[in-house]
Amino acid sequence: MSTNDLNLPDLAGGGDPGRAMLTQHAGQSEVGDMRDKVAADLKPVFDVPVSVQAVIGRTTIEVSDLLRLGPGSVLELDRRVGEAIDIYVNSRLVARGEVVVVDDRLGVTMTEIIKNSDA
Repeated sequence: MSTNDLNLPDLAGGGDPGRAMLTQHAGQSEVGDMRDKVAADLKPVFDVPVSVQAVIGRTTIEVSDLLRLGPGSVLELDRRVGEAIDIYVNSRLVARGEVVVVDDRLGVTMTEIIKNSDA
């Protein structure tokens, strides 16, 4: 699935995503007013906490094997190296991505947005 399938604006030039979407539907003079209205409409949900999980793989093991795990143990997962990871928001699959390293920390880059029918 590409960003064209989702009608997402091209942000390669570092533009503002809100501005890019709004300019598709309004003249330049209306953009600021529309952006303020959209932000005001969404304000009640800005502080709602959500759980985000990036799942690199899964496995099933017996409790006795789990208790034997220690430092240096290897746990085989159901994914291959380089395969996309699943990104869940509130236990719902919303995207797939790749693991990246940013300033000695792990992060995730979303490479695909999952529509409801795709999940």
